[in-house]
Amino acid sequence: MKKAGWYDLPPWIIIGAVAILVPIFVFWAFQNIAREKEFTTELLLEKGAALIRSFEAGARTGMMGMMGMNGTRFQLQKLLTQTAQQPDILYIIVTDIHGTVLAHSDPVRIGGLYATDLNLRQVSNFRKVRWRQISGPKGARIFEVYRRFMPTSRPFRRFPRGMMHRIFPQYPVMPGDSRPGQGHIIFVGLDMQPIESARKADTRHTIIMAAILLLIGFAGIVSLFLAQAYRSARMSLSKIKAFSDSVVENMPIGLLATDRDSRIAAFNQAAETILKVSAAQVLGKKAGEVLPRQIECLIEEIDASHKILQKEMDCPLENGMIIPMDISVSFLEGDDGTFLGHVILFRDLSEIQDLKREVERNQRLASLGRLAAGVAHEIRNPLSSIKGFATYFRDRYRDVPEDHKTAEVMIAEVERLNRVIGQLLEFARPMTVQKRPTSLQSLIQHSLKTIERDARARGIDIRTTFSDSDRDVEVDPDRMNQVFLNLYLNAIEAMEDGGTLSVAISREEHPKGRIKITVSDTGMGISRADLDHIFDPYFTTKQSGTGLGLAIVHKIMESHGGEVKVASEPGKGTAVSLFLPSPG
Repeated sequence: MKKAGWYDLPPWIIIGAVAILVPIFVFWAFQNIAREKEFTTELLLEKGAALIRSFEAGARTGMMGMMGMNGTRFQLQKLLTQTAQQPDILYIIVTDIHGTVLAHSDPVRIGGLYATDLNLRQVSNFRKVRWRQISGPKGARIFEVYRRFMPTSRPFRRFPRGMMHRIFPQYPVMPGDSRPGQGHIIFVGLDMQPIESARKADTRHTIIMAAILLLIGFAGIVSLFLAQAYRSARMSLSKIKAFSDSVVENMPIGLLATDRDSRIAAFNQAAETILKVSAAQVLGKKAGEVLPRQIECLIEEIDASHKILQKEMDCPLENGMIIPMDISVSFLEGDDGTFLGHVILFRDLSEIQDLKREVERNQRLASLGRLAAGVAHEIRNPLSSIKGFATYFRDRYRDVPEDHKTAEVMIAEVERLNRVIGQLLEFARPMTVQKRPTSLQSLIQHSLKTIERDARARGIDIRTTFSDSDRDVEVDPDRMNQVFLNLYLNAIEAMEDGGTLSVAISREEHPKGRIKITVSDTGMGISRADLDHIFDPYFTTKQSGTGLGLAIVHKIMESHGGEVKVASEPGKGTAVSLFLPSPG
């Protein structure tokens, strides 16, 4: 059987996981990139604003120095150039509202025009910094920060005429210029290359992390589905195992399994019942320690032949019983063909053999009945003639004692033979029973009174055991009385030296159990060889018996829908059990 793997997942699970996770992590990645860009912009803007404030502070210091030095020109160009030499600063430019460059980190460009694409007059009123991104030489990206240039903290403070011209020589001194320095703009250009490189690295890192998190999330979702699938498979496997264990445990034939070391690994209820041993006593033990030798020989035989073996044999148990069993032994192999052990199935054939013997007996009885009917008819007519002649000679030779006695013997033997033929005819013809509600206790007590005198004469004690409930049973009382008398007489004849005759009525354990009547004695018993033939007509071990008594008992019980079972042990007695259908 092929084992399931992750590649056995339904495609909709993978597609669903991707459909859920991809938008989430794409949105997260773009949000993170946007935050990085915003952070970069804020960082550059703050850096530019700090540079502008620093430069303005330097300009104010220069102005203060000029005033303290009696009007000596203070050139801020040197300050501007030195400030622009800091890393990542491309330029610092100061222009007027017309775009004329008043100061530049590159002195060559002083006097030129700059930022004419902006509304510089409006920009000159901005107290807060503004920014823009422009392209520099060779396509380099420049982050430019600009606002109104305020070298003094009081924008409307009056300076002496020509002050700005002295600070910035390029600044033209205008007649009536009463607010110098008010309409100027400062630009700071910052190199974005390092920041862009770092931002690109962060973007790559964000994308990589998003991909990693996407894979982790995808793996998590797939793992959840795999865990659920594993749980479902485990539950299904548990149910299948419980079902298979229940099937094995409750199957009607014995099952025994051994592992590769020949130790017993499985032993069901039927095996316990057949072998008369509990599973707790055999599990984990070597098969040869607890199994009958015949089964062990079959295991050795299958190891040599590598074929499935099935045989019927008699197996002796530890308690001495011998049970006929049908046994089959086979190999237990894994999916890859490796040897795992043996599987042994066996069933008790006792009932089957009893049924076979019953069928054979019935067939013999049917054949014998047909034969007996014909023979009896042919014999009875000559017997009548013989009896008539014997009666004639008895009356004729009344005065001759010897001849008279001979004639009486002939008459007695003819009558005995006629009785035997009558029994034979009764046995051969279909038996009719007239059932009516009858109390078995009363019927048994009445039948026992018939043989009570003979029993006492032989020193036999009679005991009865009746159940508490005495309900009427549908039987033919005359026929059942015949059954009881036959069994009583057999029991009395078996106890020549006295003993005990017991009669008991009970009910089988299950709810609709049959009525059980047991007639037992403590006589000589019956040998095992004779037990198989006791119901055969004319089979008897008595010198004066006809061999039809138990055969008639068997037939009467069959006509009532009942059953007869005999258990006997030589020297210990015999117990005959009669089973009648329950009255309901």
